Amino acid sequence: MSWKWEYAFGAEEAARTAPPDFLAELGRRADELVRAAEAVHVHGRAHEGTDPKGGDVIIPGGMFTYQVVIRSERVHVVQITYLGF
Repeated sequence: MSWKWEYAFGAEEAARTAPPDFLAELGRRADELVRAAEAVHVHGRAHEGTDPKGGDVIIPGGMFTYQVVIRSERVHVVQITYLGF
């Protein structure tokens, strides 16, 4: 399995109503998070500790909240907030 990012919970539903340029930037930032997680957690599937605390990423037009799940080798986007600015 290789590292990827995906929407979790209600974030997928929220993504259906957000503008394409906002979602494109979200995707670029999520890709960066995936690359960073992959570099830090080289042996993700063999990880035996707790997962790191997630965080918020501010992007033009709003923000998103993410959580890294090491054993699944995933970065989950758990909330999207589009403010339209």
